[in-house]
Amino acid sequence: MKEVLTDFKALADETRLRIVNLLADGERCVCEIVAALAQEQPRVSFHLRILKEAGIIVDRRQERWIHYRLNEADPFIRSLLPVIHERADQQQKTEDLRRLADFNKDRKGQRPGQVDGDPPGIGRS
Repeated sequence: MKEVLTDFKALADETRLRIVNLLADGERCVCEIVAALAQEQPRVSFHLRILKEAGIIVDRRQERWIHYRLNEADPFIRSLLPVIHERADQQQKTEDLRRLADFNKDRKGQRPGQVDGDPPGIGRS
């Protein structure tokens, strides 16, 4: 019963539900989540930590980046996802996805290996 309470407490926040909806379409890097939510990285990381501790999301590290995805191995979480997705604020979801698309479009203009914040012409190998 305690696990169920932890899951529902983790989902009882608008920002965390927005993150879950973003991850419904697949794995996302922290930078993508930050851009989509238009919030500062420390605040987003706080919410990601709560979702991860509840087992709702899992992460993987790729070099210096952390990527998150939904924990679809948990049947309880898997059963909640369609309901969360269906009842989401569609206007907010549309805005989040628009910001994400804008962010990814801007990233495609970078040179290979260039990281956000690098000066133009600088790439990392």
